[in-house]
Amino acid sequence: MEKVIRDGKVAVLVSHGSGAGWYSWNGKHQELLFHPKIVELVEQNKHSEITEQLCQELLGTDEYICVLGVDGLLIHWLPIGTAFEIEEYHGDESLRTIADLVLVA
Repeated sequence: MEKVIRDGKVAVLVSHGSGAGWYSWNGKHQELLFHPKIVELVEQNKHSEITEQLCQELLGTDEYICVLGVDGLLIHWLPIGTAFEIEEYHGDESLRTIADLVLVA
């Protein structure tokens, strides 16, 4: 799976805002978290160019891809090797790492 890596960090795409989540609504397509073309379009503030058809082409599928969360896409930069999960509430996604968890002593 291709990823954008800069200065030892990986670009992770997360959709903030209510409605539909980016990854959480397309969970079996993990590539959508990292895809270099989508990262490029978000960096260029060209969210409107991230269409269902583009995503289908990038993933090599004709399955439905929900792009309702595209306007809220932001890039989170995580150190290589960081474990994380995406949580979703009413379409608003949040990224949680192991470091976010509370340890009970």
